[in-house]
Amino acid sequence: MALRACGLIIFRRQLIPKVDNSTIQFLLLQASNGTHHWTPPKGHVDPGETDLETALRETQEETGIEGSQLTIIEGFRKELSYVAWKKPKTVIYWLAEVKNYDVEICLSQEHQAYRWLGLEEACQLAQFSEMKATLQEGYQFLCSTPA
Repeated sequence: MALRACGLIIFRRQLIPKVDNSTIQFLLLQASNGTHHWTPPKGHVDPGETDLETALRETQEETGIEGSQLTIIEGFRKELSYVAWKKPKTVIYWLAEVKNYDVEICLSQEHQAYRWLGLEEACQLAQFSEMKATLQEGYQFLCSTPA
């Protein structure tokens, strides 16, 4: 059976000017283990949790950002399937905007660093092609919908 995980692609943008999408920055976390790869916050689904509940809980555990500090963006849901640690894995991501541009990040022991990055930089740090494509799709979705 495939491992199932859920997470949020967290982003922020300066309020002025909203028409300039170059102000969009994505939050990536650097893992403390393995290859120290960079990803959005995510984690495994606990029994009885919905996928979105998992994404919100994992975000809070890994970054300190609570659900009340986020706006989930309607209409974007991306499911990735790949092999991790020699096991099939499915990860579902939603887009979420922080309500406070200067939100405080408090990393858990699972991560050793975080960065707010523009699309190009985020794609360079994201090692996996599926993650790069998801960031690009999320960015295109944000650019095609009113802020």
